[in-house]
Amino acid sequence: MQEPKHILKVLEGTKEAVKEQDTIKLKKLSNQTIHSASINQDADSIMIAVIIYSLGKILERTNYKEYPAWKKFFSHFLRHIDNAIFALKQNKEEKFRKELEKIRTEISSLSGSFKRHIRDVFKKARINKASRIYEHGISMEKTARLLGITVWELAEYAGQTGISDVNLNITLPIKTRIKIAMDFFEK
Repeated sequence: MQEPKHILKVLEGTKEAVKEQDTIKLKKLSNQTIHSASINQDADSIMIAVIIYSLGKILERTNYKEYPAWKKFFSHFLRHIDNAIFALKQNKEEKFRKELEKIRTEISSLSGSFKRHIRDVFKKARINKASRIYEHGISMEKTARLLGITVWELAEYAGQTGISDVNLNITLPIKTRIKIAMDFFEK
């Protein structure tokens, strides 16, 4: 884990934002984490970013609260976040990772349409966060591998958002480049 103090701060902010039902703050925390993850290519930070973003998306849609499994899922989710915070404070990275894995296990233990909805939110969150990492200059293949999605899924999403529409191959005209070079050497 590259930045345990940053992750700890983000998780504590996440807990606070969840209590306040502040989905905008959750998205901001996720984006901060993805920026850090892009620099370090840290799997823990990436997982945290996906979890936080997914939680924000779930909380945006109040109809999730109507599912019978919601209260149990939500309380377990918060407990795992609390346990992850506690593990980080004690410098127990393996326990921290197990708590993140338990969140994924919780999703797998859900049933019916609620499970499909939650799984869909997490899948879309992985694709969204992958596009943000790709936007930071990490290759499409490496980004897809880090987030457990296909290059095709990432390429399709990046194409829809315009992230990949950067014209890096456009250069200045030759006369302008020569003038810049001449100015550089004259100083």
